[in-house]
Amino acid sequence: MNIGIRAHDLPKQPLDELGDTLSMRQLNIIQLALGKSFDLTPEPGFITPGLANHIRRSFSDKEVRIAVLGCYVNIIHPDRQQRKQALSLFKEHLKYARDFGCSIVGTETGNVNAEIVYTEENFTESAFSEMVESVQELVQEAEKFGVIVGIEPGINHPLHSADKVRRLVEAVPSNNLQIIFDPVNLLTSDNYRDQQAILETAIHQWGDKVAVLHAKDFIVEDGKLVFVPLGQGWLDYQLVFDQLIDKKPYIDIIMDEIDAEDIEAGFTFIRSLVKSSPIISNRPY
Repeated sequence: MNIGIRAHDLPKQPLDELGDTLSMRQLNIIQLALGKSFDLTPEPGFITPGLANHIRRSFSDKEVRIAVLGCYVNIIHPDRQQRKQALSLFKEHLKYARDFGCSIVGTETGNVNAEIVYTEENFTESAFSEMVESVQELVQEAEKFGVIVGIEPGINHPLHSADKVRRLVEAVPSNNLQIIFDPVNLLTSDNYRDQQAILETAIHQWGDKVAVLHAKDFIVEDGKLVFVPLGQGWLDYQLVFDQLIDKKPYIDIIMDEIDAEDIEAGFTFIRSLVKSSPIISNRPY
């Protein structure tokens, strides 16, 4: 099993030190967003094959692989010029993804407002249509380079429910579109009691499109959903493993929204789920 973290859940640090940190913690994959992990501001024209290969080799020397190249931009920005620039930056990540040793570039689906704040305007058909338009444009670019657009649903985004994800993958029927699945991202303080039905519906409808799993945990306090260390919350990880992970050999699992002091315990929790799975434990490969 491949287990890692988002690099930006750690403090910014030099490339070599980041690789040492991951290796020391027995993490063999990473989700890397350049502007969030290093003191730089990527913009169109910034990435070169030389830079990408330098970063890939640095991690490879520590036996760490970049599983997801993060490029979290607002793909439905209300300012069309800024949206165009955001899509151009994502396309550049797609162009050089293979030089990073990675096949997936990931993003969420953004916000109808320039400021990324919660708004129910994201749930409108208009927002959904604009999101589909942008995803189609990115997927067409990904097809040129044989790489994947990884879209992460989120409860505050246009792609906020299992049914909306189903509609997206039907609207963009390309193998170069895959889903980065964080089960907690489909839950709220209002619907969490129905998580079994929600997760089963998601896995049934588009589980075959899940390329990467984000792992975090939650409880509800004072009417609000809050994140807690892995294994200390209420997410039904046994369901996720039994119905999804067991069917996806060596899927990349990225611990998400995790504090540095909780990484070891989170790693141990996921490993325990792997060891308790008769399907994974008895695989001949």
